[in-house]
Amino acid sequence: MPFQKGDYVLLEYTVVDKDDNKVVETTVEDRAKEAGIYRPDEIYEPRLIIIGESKLFEPLEQALINSSEGQEITVEIPPDKAFGQRDPGKVRVISIREFYRYGKLPKVGDIVEVNNQQGRVVSITGGRVTLDFNHPLAGKTLVVTAKIIKRLETTEDKIKYIIKQYIPRIELEKVNVGLSQDGSVVTIKLPIETLFMENMGTIRARIADEVGSRFTNVGKVVFIDEIEIKREVEAKPAEVKAEEKQVESKPESQQSSQ
Repeated sequence: MPFQKGDYVLLEYTVVDKDDNKVVETTVEDRAKEAGIYRPDEIYEPRLIIIGESKLFEPLEQALINSSEGQEITVEIPPDKAFGQRDPGKVRVISIREFYRYGKLPKVGDIVEVNNQQGRVVSITGGRVTLDFNHPLAGKTLVVTAKIIKRLETTEDKIKYIIKQYIPRIELEKVNVGLSQDGSVVTIKLPIETLFMENMGTIRARIADEVGSRFTNVGKVVFIDEIEIKREVEAKPAEVKAEEKQVESKPESQQSSQ
């Protein structure tokens, strides 16, 4: 069955710079290691994509709609459909004193923020810093290899992957999502360890807000915290146990004489 806008899918992909054949982004761990761009803090797994809503290159999105589940596709994305052409006007030179003022010492390759814009330090010469505010992939033709691993069919599965967008390292098998009979109430039970995560209250509020906005029949999202109380069985002192065993081992005549 073909895909259509609004479908929730899990997408595996690799993006390559056509000019130098270098991998610039991937969801596949082995591919990242082979390309020398692996980062231990990155999570390598298929991404949740909502076709027609998630930000995708237009040629890629169209190719995905025409593909089937598990089918690998390769799409070439020209600069105009990717990150645009390079704009020489976005390359500027500023005095290095601007950085000293904030106690910073820039290095070539650094990403810095100037006037709320991020730029890359291209060169430092004679007290002047050349910054490039173009996107690093501006002017590049990209080749994207992608595959839809799975289409999410149930509301429960869709909500689970929405949760993972906000808590990327959560184990989905530990997440329980339930719906009321009329679908107006969503019940979410997260692993107890999430209680200790920073800003968990804000994260829950955002999850609830997104669930409410994506599923218009939902009027309430309920989070359940379940804490199991573990009690240790009180053990008898070792000496008491030894004494009991000693009494049990005596003949009845000896016990009665005592």
